Amino acid sequence: MIEIIARWVAANYIEVLGAVLGMVYIVLSIRQNILTWLTGLLTSVFYIYIFFVSKFYADMGLQVYYVFVSIYGWYYWLKGKHDETEKQVPVSQVSLKQIAVLSGVSVLIYFVILHILLNYTDSPVPYADSLTTALSIVATWMLARKILEHWIVWVFVDAFSALLYIYKGLWPTTILFVVYTVMAVLGYIEWKKELRNQSYALS
Repeated sequence: MIEIIARWVAANYIEVLGAVLGMVYIVLSIRQNILTWLTGLLTSVFYIYIFFVSKFYADMGLQVYYVFVSIYGWYYWLKGKHDETEKQVPVSQVSLKQIAVLSGVSVLIYFVILHILLNYTDSPVPYADSLTTALSIVATWMLARKILEHWIVWVFVDAFSALLYIYKGLWPTTILFVVYTVMAVLGYIEWKKELRNQSYALS
């Protein structure tokens, strides 16, 4: 049994390593640790390869986006403080204007990606792949800006993605996204507490 597991890990070591790094990434993001972005960048590099091999082309493109947004998030978490007395960028809540803009951006990205997948790739799940990719792009930007509600978006995206990866037989990634779903709920709770503490500090 151990030999079988060892052979499987040896054959899928890139996916296993990507999954482990992904779990570290989500823990660091819940804790609002700046190393979130370095870990996320490394995870994305591994998953560019994994999703290319699995023909999840939109998800592969999403990982390329993650590389760049990781650099942006790292910079913003370092430099985006409102004033020098703050130890870190504060957690914020999404505004009505942001909801409208982000919803419109999500829909636009969805249809652009769907058009590409339907016409230029052999993606087996173009509609689902486009949906999770569009929402992930928006949610990651919200994380970079420390907007609380990005966790709510991730709960849906991660749970839905886990079903897709079961379909493709990507078992380490499926486990990762089940963990992501649970951790997104915990992340929302922790960031909500942080937002409450910020409010108390200002009152």
